[in-house]
Amino acid sequence: MKNRHELPRADLTELTAFAAIAAHRSFRKAAEELRVSPSTLSHTLRSLEERVGVRLLHRTTRSVATTQAGEALLGRLRPLLREFDNALSEVDAFRDGPQGMLRINTSLIGARLLLRKAVPAFLARCPEMQVDLVTEGRLVDIIAEGFDAGVRLGEAVPRDMIAVGFGGQARFVAVASPAYLKRRPAPRTPHELHQHACIRYRLRSGKIYRWEFEKRTQALAVDVPGPLTLDDDDLMVQAALDGLGIAFVPEQAAERALKAGTLVAVLSDWCPPFPGLFLYYPGHRQVPAGLRAFIDVLKETEARPS
Repeated sequence: MKNRHELPRADLTELTAFAAIAAHRSFRKAAEELRVSPSTLSHTLRSLEERVGVRLLHRTTRSVATTQAGEALLGRLRPLLREFDNALSEVDAFRDGPQGMLRINTSLIGARLLLRKAVPAFLARCPEMQVDLVTEGRLVDIIAEGFDAGVRLGEAVPRDMIAVGFGGQARFVAVASPAYLKRRPAPRTPHELHQHACIRYRLRSGKIYRWEFEKRTQALAVDVPGPLTLDDDDLMVQAALDGLGIAFVPEQAAERALKAGTLVAVLSDWCPPFPGLFLYYPGHRQVPAGLRAFIDVLKETEARPS
């Protein structure tokens, strides 16, 4: 005799067919509900009975009734099928309007840009959604760490991701405080940075970032000297404000200080713009409804003037 743990499992189609026949006590009515022919339904039930090794229904030309085994199975099966229907209803609700949590891993600058227009517009359009913006300097594996999407500069976006640009072009700027530039004349070329105190940036790999400059056809990568090394753009801006040296940061990180005149840009003609921030997400997966809606809002807000 077969061990019960070796019995092949019935599939959902067979169990649904059995439950419908037992509920209607009729093959014809059950077939109408399931939109199959009575002969197909009869074949499905025979397959189920052969699979479990017992008769589940007594059937004659006039009536259908559950056997003792069939009644026991039906008692367990009904609540499971109800839960299955409820689960499908919950999933179906996401088609009517996105619900749940949208998790985005982003740089601090990316978060600031998203909070200006895209996030408020998205939450207004999709009130059943919540947004979780996690700001990190390091580049993370968004799939492994459970994020729906990431935001980084184009050069940092993994090649196997789908990317949507926003925020326009970006550029890095070399900045210093007026007080620092009173003590030391502003550099006129990147090479003159070797005569300055520079605030260096440590990459997530542990290496020190080489400041990259470009002018016409000439490109330079400079290993700058300096007494201070940091790994956060905002801290670099603060250090420059405090007169500790020249910092090389994304323009948006220094935007307020530049407008206020508390920082001054140097070597501007060596700092051309480049493609800026991108929201990216896996291309090999079904895109969640919430993320699809967010991308639509992001594209719309980018198309509107500020």
